[in-house]
Amino acid sequence: MQWTLVVPVKPLARAKSRLSDTADDGVRPGLALAFAQDTVAAALACPAVADVAVVTDDARAGRELTALGAGIVPGEPGGGLNAALAHGAAVVRANRPKCPVAALNADLPALRPAELARVLTAATQFPRAFLPDAAGIGTTLLAAAPGRELAPAFGTDSRARHRASGAVELRLDAVDSVRQDVDTGGDLRSALALGVGPRTAAVAARLLIAGQ
Repeated sequence: MQWTLVVPVKPLARAKSRLSDTADDGVRPGLALAFAQDTVAAALACPAVADVAVVTDDARAGRELTALGAGIVPGEPGGGLNAALAHGAAVVRANRPKCPVAALNADLPALRPAELARVLTAATQFPRAFLPDAAGIGTTLLAAAPGRELAPAFGTDSRARHRASGAVELRLDAVDSVRQDVDTGGDLRSALALGVGPRTAAVAARLLIAGQ
């Protein structure tokens, strides 16, 4: 079974504000784009993934991610993350009603295709399933089988919210790259320790050089 992934990318100028202690306003948009590029590239290289639909209204992100092979779904203006994901899933299902759909965070720069495949394979056993993030509070992936609504509940305490919604929590070892999202400088250091994709590595190297 091959999945369609729905990846939300907010306007780059407003992305990753919690990284202000690590990257200034002039760098953060490029860093957020690098995260998304490495995430999408790894996802498209995963044998369990048929395609990736990026939900965004950011023109630069749209151009760069289209160049990698992603499809672009214009976002729901002002609707927030969950509305954007529900909208993206609905667009995907309108074209491929029998496909399984999963929402995937755009800030997984260490993502490894084989680990993503393990998560998606495990998710096929349930109507809805999710993977908690490395901090154990949020969610990095939410999956829905064919015929089931995605019903995203991302945001504060999304791990608890997805569990309360009836989604099954996937308890897997050795899928650290799928759990390591990046919101803070500490998260970025953890992702770098795992080994990030080439675009994130290039931006991070410039950050390290500037900080010397």
